[in-house]
Amino acid sequence: MSGNYITSSQLVEVAWEVCNQVGGIYTVIRSKVPTMMEIWKDNYCLVGPYFPAKASAEFEPESNYDDPIGKAVLAMRDKGIDVHYGYWLVSGRPKVVLINPYSVFNRLGEIKYGLWEHHGIATPDHDDLLNQVIAFGYTVKEFFRELHGTLGAEKQILAHFHEWMVGTAIPEIRYERLPIATIFTTHATMLGRYLAMNDGDFYDHLPYFDWMAEARNFNIEPAVYIERAATHGANVFTTVSDVTAKECTYLLGRTPDLILPNGLNIERFTALHEFQNLHKEYKDKINQFIIGHFFQSYKFDLDKTLYFFTSGRYEYRNKGFDMTLEALARLNWKMREANMDMTVVMFFVTKQPFHTINPLVLQSRAVMEEIRRTCDSIVEQVHDRLFEAASASNDLKLPDLSNFVDDYWKLRLRRNLLSWKSAELPIVVTHNLVYDAQDEILGFLRQANMVNNAEDKVKVVYHPDFITSSNPLFGMEYHQFVRGCHLGVFPSYYEPWGYTPLESIASGVPTVTSDLSGFGDYVLNNIPMNEEKGIYVVNRRTQGYYDAAEQLANQLFAFVQQTRRERIAQRNRAENASEHFDWQNLGIYYDKAYRLAYQYSQENK
Repeated sequence: MSGNYITSSQLVEVAWEVCNQVGGIYTVIRSKVPTMMEIWKDNYCLVGPYFPAKASAEFEPESNYDDPIGKAVLAMRDKGIDVHYGYWLVSGRPKVVLINPYSVFNRLGEIKYGLWEHHGIATPDHDDLLNQVIAFGYTVKEFFRELHGTLGAEKQILAHFHEWMVGTAIPEIRYERLPIATIFTTHATMLGRYLAMNDGDFYDHLPYFDWMAEARNFNIEPAVYIERAATHGANVFTTVSDVTAKECTYLLGRTPDLILPNGLNIERFTALHEFQNLHKEYKDKINQFIIGHFFQSYKFDLDKTLYFFTSGRYEYRNKGFDMTLEALARLNWKMREANMDMTVVMFFVTKQPFHTINPLVLQSRAVMEEIRRTCDSIVEQVHDRLFEAASASNDLKLPDLSNFVDDYWKLRLRRNLLSWKSAELPIVVTHNLVYDAQDEILGFLRQANMVNNAEDKVKVVYHPDFITSSNPLFGMEYHQFVRGCHLGVFPSYYEPWGYTPLESIASGVPTVTSDLSGFGDYVLNNIPMNEEKGIYVVNRRTQGYYDAAEQLANQLFAFVQQTRRERIAQRNRAENASEHFDWQNLGIYYDKAYRLAYQYSQENK
């Protein structure tokens, strides 16, 4: 991004997830900040909602209000709006304005009437999230009015809005003829997500959906109307992939002007020459979980075990969990038929309602830790006595080490092992789910008898919670867990972009995606010899479900057959390929959008 237009512009990005982590857009915005700050410097800031519990960890207030943004904030406060100005404590440390939507709830009826009168958008009274969205949109519009007042003709304001939740400001800016150049990016259409979950032939039926009828059918009319108003009101309309662009044409009634692929701040993931060492370090931590989870029932060779994982929002069909399970069942059969001595452990990491961690899982881990402490004590005792015996002996043979262990420790270790060993199969799901009987992942595993039988080559661990350093089962952050795995599996049916496979290769971990995801589609069109670089793309566009599942199973089977040396080389190539997706490279697409908006503003003065 470069050009004189930057010095004569003030760029403001507006998103619901600024200082407010909810989903993937938080990663988009946050990871892009360092590149934006490097290029735009003081001509860049962000606007988001103010929620004190979220903001306290990421927001640092500013005490100087002398710049145009600060003056606009003070003017907002004079109107009785609760506004906070400061810095977002992320890499790049950008200026940020956080507005409390509840501070205008006393005017909510008037604001809603304006939406209806001006744009025909009707909204219910008792939807708190929708009320927050509408109130926030009003305050954002007021902020831009005040910012224009403080900047005057000095700079052109470019306002970039992400997703429908900040969309109500766009049609209002246009209605009031404020001289703000607007860019709207939809990362996934509201209707598309719902329709894909409920229609197995979503892409074939896409040209024929009646958007009004479907919005009514799914009871999401206000959100869909807001999204359409933002789409048609923006000067520049964009989305994140060609896959979603087709969806926008049919469901939103406007073809995007530009595609803005999502990137990452790859430098955050790059560990120079250490990422192979980090893989081993975090794999060893996963090994400790596996020992505690499986070895009380039976054991397998950890040196011949591969860790696969999938993660993301629990959307059984959209995220490809269904196809992953089908492919794993086939992989299990292929590995058993080939009499392979390898084991695959597949982790499903996705948030689901649960009561507690399964007490048996915690008990097994607690007893395992007691066994570890007992072994450490035995090692310490043997160490001291072996040294004394060896230094005093003329015999060069290694003594019988068991003679150096007291009967107390022998008995204690035996009792610990007896209390730990179990004839039961290792538990599939680590938590007690609220909706266990209705859970689709568990339903498939039970029906397919993939319940961690000793003879199965493919084992499954279903973890319905986030992986964090405070997690008592793993004791590591999610990105560390990813580094410790061997393959990420994400054959999505509906995925406008797909950050999870991108984060996987950025960590030097090969990944599987699909050509129905924006990321997979981009890879096929821009990354030659993608499989050699550790990016496998399942063809879900032109072949049926079961053929695609067989393709995925064959990809997994081929991966399992690789040698350790081949896997190391592929991890190197995957990490190198991820540099293509650095914001330093993909930022050029945003530059095109901002130039287009700036050009529009100059032509319509």
